[in-house]
Amino acid sequence: MQRTAPEDRGPVRYGPPAPESGLPVLPELVDVLAAASGRAEGEPPGGGPELREAACGYWWRRGLRSRPEEVAAASGAQPLLLALIGAYEGDVLMPRPCPAWWTPQVRLLGRPAYHVPTPAECGGVPDPFALLETVRRVRAEGGMPRLLLLSVADDPTATVAPPETVREACEAAVGEGLHIISDETWRDTLHRPHETVLLSPAEMCPEDVTIISDLAGALTPASWPVAVARFPRTDEGALRRARTLDFLTALGAVVAEPIAVAATHALDEPGPVIERAERAAALHARVASEVHRAVLAAGALARPPQAGRHLYADLGPLRSRLAERGVNDSMELEEYLSDRIGSPVPGGHRFDDELGALRVRLATGPLLGSTPEQRQESLTSPAPLELPHVAGALSILGTAFDELR
Repeated sequence: MQRTAPEDRGPVRYGPPAPESGLPVLPELVDVLAAASGRAEGEPPGGGPELREAACGYWWRRGLRSRPEEVAAASGAQPLLLALIGAYEGDVLMPRPCPAWWTPQVRLLGRPAYHVPTPAECGGVPDPFALLETVRRVRAEGGMPRLLLLSVADDPTATVAPPETVREACEAAVGEGLHIISDETWRDTLHRPHETVLLSPAEMCPEDVTIISDLAGALTPASWPVAVARFPRTDEGALRRARTLDFLTALGAVVAEPIAVAATHALDEPGPVIERAERAAALHARVASEVHRAVLAAGALARPPQAGRHLYADLGPLRSRLAERGVNDSMELEEYLSDRIGSPVPGGHRFDDELGALRVRLATGPLLGSTPEQRQESLTSPAPLELPHVAGALSILGTAFDELR
């Protein structure tokens, strides 16, 4: 992530990536990929039958019945979302803040993107009353709002939207004729899976929701790009899937055969894959909790992280101390904290938040160690926060915030 893009270059290529795990690749997946590395055939656009069948099994185990003809796969979440948006006409609405890569996808297609405030208790899902007001305003201005993007387990805020909030937002969207694209990349990274209720919009509005999931959220490494989408079981869903496949074909966004084999294995969720996902989520939960404690101790604000490998901090209460250091907006805050902590700390403006708001996303992956050996030790240790490399990284972060008290 480049902190400030030169004026003669667009900012898209310098946007922050999704929070990575910071952990070595699961050896079992490495073996599966290696065994398939000699395959010369390519997957068809939308994914082959084995990959789509495995995606159906993944969703069935989460209470979402699916058939292979309702599933499409692509070489990463970005081209898949681009194809999905392209398959629907009209303007796009999304919460503020939102993942850094959403808005560029919409604007690349020449569509207007409208951001809707989120409720106080969570991010990722628009406030239903604000959503209704935004839809009416856009229509009054001659726009055609047709799509709503949301994420019940959210990047950048690391929150999980309460079921009643999801229901109200979905009812408001469907009532206004919007189709919903639900990004559920982070649903398998819950910090307290037995205490947190995650409800997919597709469970409430099955005919009006398309799900997208980047497998790098919990199952595969980010360097193996593969994402899957689940379409509604309707005639309209079948038409939109066909249109999405047209886009994927034109983009050449097909999954490489060896990666498709590894992704199929991961989606089948054998014991080692499940164990790694659970241990990784627990590790990031412990580190995120410690980061959250440091943020609050300094007088800043942050919702308790509930999912993912990050949290979203609001340093607005420390504005006067930051101003003394020449920090007056999120761009300057990004540079300041990135220098102090020693790893990228993207500002809220990267997530379409207000530039003047002093908000940043803090990732936990960089705190797990600088070498594969250290990261593996962080994963397997019964007391990861006491490891010298983790404790040292947390100390640097804590000091950066303590200086602002």
